[in-house]
Amino acid sequence: MAFPATAFRRAVTASAMTAAIALGPLLTAIAQAVPLTGAGATFPVPLYERYIAEFKKSNPDIDVSYQGVGSGAGIRQVIAGTVDFGGSDAAMTDEDMAKVKNGVILVPTAGGAVAVVYNLPFIPNLKLSRSVLPDIFTGKIKKWNDPRIAKDNPGAKLPDSEIKPVVRADGSGTSFIFTNHLSAISSTFKSEIGVGTAPKWPGNPLKGKGNPGVAKGVSGAEGTIGYVEYAYAKQNSIQQALVENKKGQFLPPSIRETNKALGTVAIPENNRVFVGDPDEGYPIAGLTWLMVYKQYDSPEKAAAIKKLVSWILNDGQKLNASLDYVRIPAKDAKRIADSVNSGVKP
Repeated sequence: MAFPATAFRRAVTASAMTAAIALGPLLTAIAQAVPLTGAGATFPVPLYERYIAEFKKSNPDIDVSYQGVGSGAGIRQVIAGTVDFGGSDAAMTDEDMAKVKNGVILVPTAGGAVAVVYNLPFIPNLKLSRSVLPDIFTGKIKKWNDPRIAKDNPGAKLPDSEIKPVVRADGSGTSFIFTNHLSAISSTFKSEIGVGTAPKWPGNPLKGKGNPGVAKGVSGAEGTIGYVEYAYAKQNSIQQALVENKKGQFLPPSIRETNKALGTVAIPENNRVFVGDPDEGYPIAGLTWLMVYKQYDSPEKAAAIKKLVSWILNDGQKLNASLDYVRIPAKDAKRIADSVNSGVKP
């Protein structure tokens, strides 16, 4: 018996509608990825952008975003609970951690160097000693041709011009790493400026927001000197000074020398490490951390955070060196990943 075309179309349409209604919740669940929003340190932004892109390939059901707003802002947002995770190059203090309602776990993700960058086009490989560098940033050494700088750079035609420091305008873990080192090697610097994410610099230095802002400030004017994360200095082809370490060696920042420095420091159970004056290697170095909550408002977000941290501390570590960051040692990475898997609850 022939089946009328109109009736056939109606039957197909009805079947399609029934299927759509039945599959609707499933399709919606597939389409809606779990969102994870993060904000904080600019130091690891190039690395975190790569992490997120690679993580997404194998985890399309998790939508991760990260905004580089500075370590200070990252810590404040974690305390306020306005992000799903934060980033900081300065480990949270006990006081700050106590303010986080849902508890917090510090997750070191990479190590890196802070480069001392400068703009003197005809002076390559500028050497800065352990006594000179702190005095430049306390304003005690004001001219490029100061005898103390000249002593470490024989033959260099240093200009008779003012040294123009460029510092961070925002609360910054890069500032923390830099001031932590200068405080460790100079009692004068420690007493006059000290360690902090937002130090009060003397005089009227130029200021830039984030590592990109400082890099731009140094690149844009001769006679400037500043400090930025090593990857920014390298990627922007800014001159990097050779900095004297505890052994008396003048070294540029590099993965090899930063590995040496961080290799002298053990990561404790609470994951807080303060690298002041390492015994060897490039001396201005530190770690960067994710800050994740111990408790999330949904099982989905808790599971997503665990998956993200586990991926970063395993597959993600393979990307670190290619972007000029140091890996977290494998034994520490496993312990930290295990602590997040057991410590994060919905």
